[in-house]
Amino acid sequence: MKPINDRVVVKPAPAEEKTSGGIIVPDTAKEKPQRGEVIAVGPGKEGNAMTVSVGDIVLYGKYAGQELKHEGQDLLIMREDDILIIL
Repeated sequence: MKPINDRVVVKPAPAEEKTSGGIIVPDTAKEKPQRGEVIAVGPGKEGNAMTVSVGDIVLYGKYAGQELKHEGQDLLIMREDDILIIL
């Protein structure tokens, strides 16, 4: 899979199963993860080089990106601008 322009494909981190205090979080209360690993990067747009690269762990906005399933994996396709920080 190869994204175009300034698009990035991110594999979201799994949702937290347990709180820091040890309480198990049920499936209905789990929040959508806002962290993930970049697995594919487009070439950039109009000569602007991409800042992120494959393998980077990033934080992104809560409602960023388009969800899709590819080969059994849940992925997000988003613009590089939707990424807030590289960890």
